[in-house]
Amino acid sequence: MPDRASTHSYSGRTTRTSGGQRRLSPAGTRYKGKITTWKDDQGFGFITPTSGDASVFVHIKAFEKKGRRPVGNEIVTYDLAADARGRIRAERVVFAGDQLPLRAPQKVSRLALAVVGLFFVMLAATVFSRMLPLVLLGFYLGASAVTFLLYGLDKSAARLGRWRTQESTLHFFGLIGGWPGALVAQTVLRHKSRKQPFKTVFWITAVLNCGALAWLYSPRGSEALRALLDAT
Repeated sequence: MPDRASTHSYSGRTTRTSGGQRRLSPAGTRYKGKITTWKDDQGFGFITPTSGDASVFVHIKAFEKKGRRPVGNEIVTYDLAADARGRIRAERVVFAGDQLPLRAPQKVSRLALAVVGLFFVMLAATVFSRMLPLVLLGFYLGASAVTFLLYGLDKSAARLGRWRTQESTLHFFGLIGGWPGALVAQTVLRHKSRKQPFKTVFWITAVLNCGALAWLYSPRGSEALRALLDAT
């Protein structure tokens, strides 16, 4: 079992990687080790846990105290995380004796939530004015709920080093009508909210979906929708 900082409560979870099994830290868990290898010109090195487990990769960007660079043999505490390929790395690294900085609470973007709310208000208004069928509103709500769930599962998988949901899958559900749920997930869960080119592709799928929805208001679009509903 990994050696952990004594000021925390721990219940580690095991995840499988290409190199065997390694424990990732759930919320609040800190691990302890020594920087046994450091390549300052390349900005990365390896931490050997005091428990004797396999070394963990660490990048200079993972250090919380930006004004100090490691030279090797320092004792540090750190979190464990996994990248998109499941590779384990150290995050939020702090030198022994330093205090882990508190993270400022993240603010939820009201603009994104307002966009989603306005979209559903307008969609509901057109449905109740009989311009579009009720089933379409239900479809958007269902697709958004499923997409939100997929984002949540993907974020959980990223933290635990498990199999990730492919970005193409997230974009597909956004394209077919789940983009409001995706936008809420990006805002509330803080997942995929800054990554590029993911965000660009997301907005492209949202615009394409809104364009398809606008087409349903046209005579040909309305006729096509009625034919589709009659067929089902």
